[in-house]
Amino acid sequence: MNTKIKIGITIGDINGVGIEVILKTFEDKRMFEFFTPIVFGSVKVLSYYKKALNLNSPINSVQDINKIQHDKLNVVNLWHEDVRIEVGQSTEISGKYAYLSLKHTTESLKQGDIDCMVTAPINKDNIQSAEFKFPGHTEYLAKEFNSDVLMFLVSSGLRVGVVTGHVPLSEVSSLITPELLSHKIDIMYESLIKDFGIRKPKIALLGLNPHAGDNGVIGSQDMEIITPVVEEYRGDNKLVFGPYSADGFFGSDTYKEFDGVLAMYHDQGLIPFKTLSFGEGVNYTAGLSVVRTSPDHGTAYGIAGKNQANSNSFKEAVFLAASISKHRNSYKELTKNSI
Repeated sequence: MNTKIKIGITIGDINGVGIEVILKTFEDKRMFEFFTPIVFGSVKVLSYYKKALNLNSPINSVQDINKIQHDKLNVVNLWHEDVRIEVGQSTEISGKYAYLSLKHTTESLKQGDIDCMVTAPINKDNIQSAEFKFPGHTEYLAKEFNSDVLMFLVSSGLRVGVVTGHVPLSEVSSLITPELLSHKIDIMYESLIKDFGIRKPKIALLGLNPHAGDNGVIGSQDMEIITPVVEEYRGDNKLVFGPYSADGFFGSDTYKEFDGVLAMYHDQGLIPFKTLSFGEGVNYTAGLSVVRTSPDHGTAYGIAGKNQANSNSFKEAVFLAASISKHRNSYKELTKNSI
């Protein structure tokens, strides 16, 4: 039992679908054969949803993480007061407790009490406070672990990273530099080896402009910035290709020829990813010294409390977190005596 992966889970926005997908994931008792799940939040809140949605997830309420049970959904109580739940609504209260859960789960990860973290969806607006001034989980964790990271969307047939992440579209072009591109390629390349067990990764870069600039006719960045970076990696005998026109790249199934795809900005990568993999995809933060995943959806206020939320993406996030943890341990063992 003690060799099972201990997965720390944040409670997310208490008015969204996060708690529902957590409970549904661990209704299946077979999950406890592989993982020991530990939710950082409130047993009162989980019990509210368990009763309202008529779910049967076995819950174990604890104050001390050392008191967890390996065959139940453990809940570390961070607060005991009654919290007003307004299902489907964005409230200051739901943002406050989403951050409290994230903060404590992060601390537990730092201390080694858990092996990895899976985060339930937050509302990026109501979570803002004096302590949390970040566009999302990715940027918060980058600061907490002092790491340069890559937002990496993963499914069984597709892995897409984004160079610029959560920034306004108007700022993307000025941020695309050879240094940033190289840095993100390096993070993806290393992650594919250490986290996914791919010995010789093959990576595609998408172009910034329509049709990858059409040889400078529709912008010069692809030709002047992206292409030289690609040529530099090819010169180092690394399988990095591009820039590719984003529309044709996905429309022609070219993405299936690569282990990873690096998009220049958020929507360029996430729109095709979610079109092809929505409900099965996972958001992984590559580049951290720890493992963090999340489902590929948000709070989904519109269906919160209606027992309509699909837990597949959250379940995939749990499996991926465990898989990456094991890949990292194997990589350490294989390389610890290397010269």
